[in-house]
Amino acid sequence: MVTPLSFSLDNLPTEGIHEECGVFGIYGDDTINPAYACYNGLLALQHRGQESCGISVSDWGVIDYHKDMGLVTEVFNNKILDKLSGQIAVSHVRYSTAGGSVRENSQPLVMRYKKGTLSIAHNGNLTNAVEIKRKLERRGAIFQTTIDSEAIAYLIARERQKCHSVEEAVNSTMNTLKGAYCLLVMSPRKLIAARDPNGFKPLCIGKVGNSYCFASESCALDACGAEFVRDVEPGEIVIVDENGIRSDKTHCNKKKSICIFEYIYFARSDSIIDGVSVYESRKEAGRILAREHPVEADLVIGVPESGIDAAIGYSEESGIPYEKGIVKNNYIGRTFIKPTQGERMKSVKIKLNPLNSIKGKRVVVIDDSVVRGTTVDRIVTMLREAGASEVHMRISSPPFMWPCYYGTDIPSRGELIACTHTIEEIRKISGADSFGYLPVEHLNELMFSDENNFCQGCFTGNYPADITHIQLEGKERGGMNFKKSKYNN
Repeated sequence: MVTPLSFSLDNLPTEGIHEECGVFGIYGDDTINPAYACYNGLLALQHRGQESCGISVSDWGVIDYHKDMGLVTEVFNNKILDKLSGQIAVSHVRYSTAGGSVRENSQPLVMRYKKGTLSIAHNGNLTNAVEIKRKLERRGAIFQTTIDSEAIAYLIARERQKCHSVEEAVNSTMNTLKGAYCLLVMSPRKLIAARDPNGFKPLCIGKVGNSYCFASESCALDACGAEFVRDVEPGEIVIVDENGIRSDKTHCNKKKSICIFEYIYFARSDSIIDGVSVYESRKEAGRILAREHPVEADLVIGVPESGIDAAIGYSEESGIPYEKGIVKNNYIGRTFIKPTQGERMKSVKIKLNPLNSIKGKRVVVIDDSVVRGTTVDRIVTMLREAGASEVHMRISSPPFMWPCYYGTDIPSRGELIACTHTIEEIRKISGADSFGYLPVEHLNELMFSDENNFCQGCFTGNYPADITHIQLEGKERGGMNFKKSKYNN
C-alpha cells in the first residue's frame, strides 16, 4: 500500500543530490594572471556549488581576497579581479552540507597567525570535525565559522609553530584528520595541495607554461588553458614554490575510495577523474540498465543533464533510438522562487519541459538518482501530459539506502524513499509503467575495473572510513511519507 502525502509542501526539501564544493589553485610564472585563471576555473566548477565563491591571492607576503554569496559571475567583475594581484591564488565554489549558508562560511579562509598568513580552500567533510573543534575550544580557540575548514586551518597553524615548513605542518595535520578532504593551502610563497588517504574527492594537477595549477576536475584545467598532468594520489601532498614542484607520499594508501557519485552525477561530462572518463562511465551505466531492465519502447530520453549520457548508452545497447525529449531551462537556477504551493507543484515543468517528439510514443526516461522521491512522479506526469503512451523509468544509480558522511548532501535514512518503500511501491508513486535501478553489484563496471576502488556507502552502508557516534546521531531516523501520482496503477 502506498502511503499518501502527509507533510506540507511549504517545507518540502529539494530532491537533488548536491556536492559540497570545488577548488582551484595556481602558482603563476608571470605569464598568466592567477586571479583570472581562478575565475575561469571556478566558472568551469560552478556546477559543484552555487551558494558562494571566493578567490585569495598572495603577492610575495601579502594575502588579499574577495568572497561573497552568489554565483561566480555575480561575485566577481574585472574591477575586483584587477585588484587581486599576486603570483599565487586559491579559489572555491561552495554548496553547504556542513555549516550554514552564510557569508562567514564562504571560502577560501584567510588566517593570520604567529608564523604569518595562510589561506585554505577545502572540499569534503571530516568525520571527526566535532571532536577536533571541541579539543581546540578547550585550548582557547574561538571559531568564526561553522565549517570543517576552519578547524583544519587551526590545526595547520598550530603544527606550523612546531615544524620547519608549511608542508610539514600539513603532513602532521593529516595524522589527525579523518574523513574526506581535498585541500589547497596557500602560504605567502608556496601552494600546497593535499588529498585524503581514501581519495574520496577528486583533485588533479595541470600545467600552463611554467605555472602549475590544481583543480577538483580536469574541465577546470581546460577552462584556463592548462594541460592535464595527472591526478593527485590519495594521501599525497604536492608542493609548488620557486624551486618547482615536488611530492610527499607519506600518507598514500594503496586502496582508494573515490565517491562513485562523481561519475554518476557530480562531475561534468567532459572531466576525466582518476583516469576514467565521466562521459564514458555514464554511458556504461545506461548500457547496464539496458541489459538488466530491457523494455519494448520507441524512444530513449534523458533527464538533463547527467541522465542524458546514460540515455545515450541505453540507446546504444538496446537499439532503441535516442532523442532529446526534455529541455532544461538553464537560467532559473538558485534564484527560482516558488511563493505558493500551486507554483511549487509546477516547478519541474518550469525547469524541465518536454518536446512534442514524445507524443504517442513509448518512452524510456533515464534519470541519475531518486533520493526522497519528491519529483519523480512529476517528471512522469509531465511526460504523460505531453502525450507519451508509456513511460518506463530507469535510474542510473542503485537505490539510496544510507546517508553520506563525507560531503555529499544525502539525508537521513527515514527521508530516503528506497528505505521506506519497495521498488514496486516506488513505481506506483512515480506513476511509471515500469521502474528499474542500476544493480549495486554492477557499480564497479562504471570504473571499467574489476576492483571496487570507490566509496559506495550510500548504497550499501559499507563505509571505507570510520563514522563517529556524533555523526550517526540524527542520520538514522526521521523522514516523511510520499504522495500518490494520479497515474498510479
